Amino acid sequence: MTSIHDLLQQRILVIDGAMGTMIQQYKLSEADYRGERFKDWHTDLKGNNDLLCITQPRIIIDIHKKYLEAGADIIETNTFNCQSISMADYDMSALATELNLAAAHCAREAVNEFKASSAYDPSRGGPFVAGAIGPMNKTLSLSPDVNNPGFRAVTFDEVATAYYEQIKALHEGGVDLLLIETIFDTLNAKAAIFAIRTYFADINQPMLPVMISGTITDASGRTLSGQTLEAFYTSVMHARPISIGLNCALGAKEMRAHVEELSQIAACYTSAYPNAGLPNAMGEYDEHPEHTAGHIEEWAREGFVNIVGGCCGTTPPHIAAIAKAVSTIKPRPLPIADPA
Repeated sequence: MTSIHDLLQQRILVIDGAMGTMIQQYKLSEADYRGERFKDWHTDLKGNNDLLCITQPRIIIDIHKKYLEAGADIIETNTFNCQSISMADYDMSALATELNLAAAHCAREAVNEFKASSAYDPSRGGPFVAGAIGPMNKTLSLSPDVNNPGFRAVTFDEVATAYYEQIKALHEGGVDLLLIETIFDTLNAKAAIFAIRTYFADINQPMLPVMISGTITDASGRTLSGQTLEAFYTSVMHARPISIGLNCALGAKEMRAHVEELSQIAACYTSAYPNAGLPNAMGEYDEHPEHTAGHIEEWAREGFVNIVGGCCGTTPPHIAAIAKAVSTIKPRPLPIADPA
C-alpha cells in the first residue's frame, strides 16, 4: 500500500465527516445504546456514542463505509471520548481498552468491506484508519472552579496515563495513524504526545504518523485556553507530526483566515476540516455540501491545505462534494527549510 507520506506529495487527501451527526440520523433509543450486554447498566447510556462500537458495531461500520464511498482517504475511529477519564461519566472507565479495540476493528472492517466492493479504486492508495484521540472532558490549563483558579480536576500524569491506555489499544487494534484532534487545551495535547512517545518507546517500535488538529474558538484566533495559533503550533511541533491543522468550532467561512495563517507558518503538511457552517437557532447545521466544498476549494486553490474534510454537521454528501472539488488541485508544497 502506498504510504500516506507518498500520497501527501501527490494530491490533497480527504478525511471523513462527522460521526455524531450520522449517528443522530439513526434516532437510537436508550435500549439501542445499551444492547443486550448493558441492558441493566446502572447509569443512562444514551449519548455514549463510543459505546456503539460494542453494542451497535454494524451501524458504525456502515457509517465508515459511507464516508469511504464518498471519497474519504482517511476515516477516524469512533473514539473521540474513549479514554478512562471521559468514560467515567458513564462509570465505564474500565472498558476504555475494550472500546478502543472495538472501534479500531469497526474501522478496519469497513476498510476491508470497501476494498472488496466495486467502489474501491486501488490506484488512489489507502484508505487509512486514524485513531481519533479527543480533547477529554477535563482540562489541565483551566480550573473548573471559578472561586479557586489554581484548582485542577486532573493531573498531567493522570491525563497521560489515560491517553497511554487509549493509544495502546488503538495501535493493537490496527490503526495506521494517530489523530490528536479538537484541541482546546494544548497541555492536554502535550500529555497525549507524551503518552504516544512513551508507548512506542516502551514497545521499541517506530511511532505511527501523528496528525494534530487544534480548535480556534472564535474570531480572536485563540484556543479556549488562550493560545494564539502560532503559540499553539510552536507548543506541539516537538511531536514532529505529519500534519497540523484546525477543526470544529467554526464553519469554513470563519476558519479561512486561520487556515491561511497556519499554512504560512507550518513546516509540515496542513489539515482543515470545518463544521458545516455555524449552528442555527436550533443548534443544527444546515450549510449545504456545495457551499462547504466551495470554501474548501478556494483554500486548496490558494495553496493552504494538504488534508481536508468535515467536522460537526458534515455528512457523506459534504465529503463527496469536497473530494470532487479538490480532486484536480495540487496540494500545498512543504516549505523548503533554510539551510542556515
